[in-house]
Amino acid sequence: MSVNTAAQAETTPAPAMRIRATLLIWAVVLAAADLAIKAVAETLLAGGELIDLGLLNFRLYYNTGVAFSLGADLPSWVIIAGTGLIIVGLAWYLLQSAPTINRLARAGGELLLGGAIGNFVDRLAGRGVVDYLHTGWFPTFNLADVFVTTGVAVFVLATFWRSPAVKQR
Repeated sequence: MSVNTAAQAETTPAPAMRIRATLLIWAVVLAAADLAIKAVAETLLAGGELIDLGLLNFRLYYNTGVAFSLGADLPSWVIIAGTGLIIVGLAWYLLQSAPTINRLARAGGELLLGGAIGNFVDRLAGRGVVDYLHTGWFPTFNLADVFVTTGVAVFVLATFWRSPAVKQR
């Protein structure tokens, strides 16, 4: 092993650790923002109020299931255990792949993980996930759902996108 290769091997973990830490920090920041907005929505809409803004309304709904209320009849521990396992697997995959994927894919992963954590923490309270954005033509949802949906789309698109420098190799 040459001197340059040994020096590179010693410095390689630091950038990878920084990338992984950044991913986790952004996921936690996004989850915290989601939870804060849910707390405000619960306070403002607790009496069954509906704030009508035309295409988008604000009204409080508790989703005890998963996406689109699927599994709402299952015991809450099943939903919590299942989503917890999925989040652990997702976090493990994102943290392992973060140093090797492009920044856009990492941003998608941050959104996805942040939204998943926000809904999971919300679910632990026992009432279900707090939803408050309502359109009338689509199930009621929240900011974490927007993070998850956008994160998946960005992550998938970014994994297929390659910079011109990579295409030439």
